Amino acid sequence: MGRLSASYSRPPAEHRPAPATHLPTCSSCRVSGLESVTGKYGETVEIPCNDGRVVEADVNFVKWKYDIDGKILVKPVNQNATISDDVNYKSRVSIKKDFSLVIRQVTMADQKTFTCMVVKEDIFEYPVQLVIYKLPSQPKITNQTTAMAVGKLTTLAECRTEGANPAANITWFKNKTPLISDGAAIKISRTVDVDKETGLSATTSSLEYTAVKGDINANFTCQIQHIRSANMDSSPLTFTVNYPTEKVILEVVSQGPFKEGDNVTLKCMADGNPPPPSYIFYVKGEKKTVKSNTYTLTNVTRESTGEYKCSLVDSEDMAASVTITVEYLDVVISATGRIFKGLGESFEVTLEVKSSRTTQTSWRKGNMKLDSLSKISTLKYSDSGVYECVVSMAGLKKTQTFELTVQGSPVIKELTKKRGTGTVNKVLTCEAEGFPKPTVQWSVNGTDVVESAYVDGKVINRITIVPKVNLTVSCMVSNSLGSVNKSINVSPLVEDLEIAKQDQKDDYSDQTALAIGIVFGLMVAVLAIALAYWLYMKKFRQGSWKTGEKEDGSAEESKKLEENQSQKADV
Repeated sequence: MGRLSASYSRPPAEHRPAPATHLPTCSSCRVSGLESVTGKYGETVEIPCNDGRVVEADVNFVKWKYDIDGKILVKPVNQNATISDDVNYKSRVSIKKDFSLVIRQVTMADQKTFTCMVVKEDIFEYPVQLVIYKLPSQPKITNQTTAMAVGKLTTLAECRTEGANPAANITWFKNKTPLISDGAAIKISRTVDVDKETGLSATTSSLEYTAVKGDINANFTCQIQHIRSANMDSSPLTFTVNYPTEKVILEVVSQGPFKEGDNVTLKCMADGNPPPPSYIFYVKGEKKTVKSNTYTLTNVTRESTGEYKCSLVDSEDMAASVTITVEYLDVVISATGRIFKGLGESFEVTLEVKSSRTTQTSWRKGNMKLDSLSKISTLKYSDSGVYECVVSMAGLKKTQTFELTVQGSPVIKELTKKRGTGTVNKVLTCEAEGFPKPTVQWSVNGTDVVESAYVDGKVINRITIVPKVNLTVSCMVSNSLGSVNKSINVSPLVEDLEIAKQDQKDDYSDQTALAIGIVFGLMVAVLAIALAYWLYMKKFRQGSWKTGEKEDGSAEESKKLEENQSQKADV
């Protein structure tokens, strides 16, 4: 029989229609209260007879009819139903075992009262109101404008939905907030049209709106609302909001700080809409009209520092300005490239800096940081190296380098000998300085020749030899600036031992003579002191006799004093 789609409900008593009073075949029928069934347009609806409580064994027949005399079918007990020739229902109706009436493909014409008449010992009638609903179509936007002007009431669009029952409602939203018609800044009109053939309704809503600046990028939507379906929203609508320019802004697009040689782009903007197609840029007193809102200053110099301005073409009084500063840094150093200086000479570097801001200067020699580079009065080989000067300020940095080379003819700083680890070996060491690196040669052949690394102009060369007789060995050092040699006497190991013993004897004799000399010196010193004391006492006594003074003490004490003085004089 197809899919059924209907709902059955009993309305409140105050909404129920009065019982039917016109029964064409029954003047004393019992009529129950009016029930209602809801069906979906185009689908199958089932209308129950007395809520389905009619038992076939208890009745003689059941008859379905509509309105006053619209007979649909009759179903005698234990017999097939007889369907009337009503063209509206002949091919669309049937009856179920519980005497429910089934109507297929319902339309708005089926929205009426159907009555189930049951004949038992008495006659009973059960009227049911069939209500048909149909969901509205998706919202459709028509007559949409593209732009709206600030302060001017403009018809933005119409929103329409069709084929609904009951008629759908339409609500407008801006940024998800419902719009309420106030008859001035917002006007919303609604019309409902009913199709004469289908009985279905179409709803159309028109929105008139007065824009403000804040409506830029605002989203407008219309929403379809229906009692039998969920709300349906249209796609967002956006409109261009037009308004006159009130302010001009000039900004620097490029990222600063700017240095000489950079390109600087200026951007002029007006707060009106649509924006002006052209602007005037004022560059160092010159007016430049461009069909764009940007202007680029190429390869700027320090002379480019200053104020720049832009304005509207049709209103030069509406303008804006911005100041641009071009930073610069000039560094001139007196020493460049590779510099050769002689050992012991003086060396001085001068630095000249011109800049737009305060700078910081740092010096390095190789990997070593220097506090500064002052005048060097006497150059050493260790002063050779690559020097780097870095001058920096905000956004700018310049580096200057030079290489200083201190050169000199070779010099032998030291030539020494010592006994080797063996019993007969001698190790000779020749220490030399010079630049370019000196070459060291010996006048004898030897073994285990070792040369140190060449650092700060110094090189040390060692050679091991086995002398069998007394030798004079020369160390010869040379570079491109000259040469020098120095000699040393080397004797065999046995002679060295004899010389060592003789040295020990000589040392002993020298020590003995030194001791005797010290003792003799002490004795002479004692005698000198005693003689001086005796002379002093003698003079003292003579002075006392002349004055007639008496000496203190007894005669015995005087005698002892004279004896002591005599003993000291003997020593």
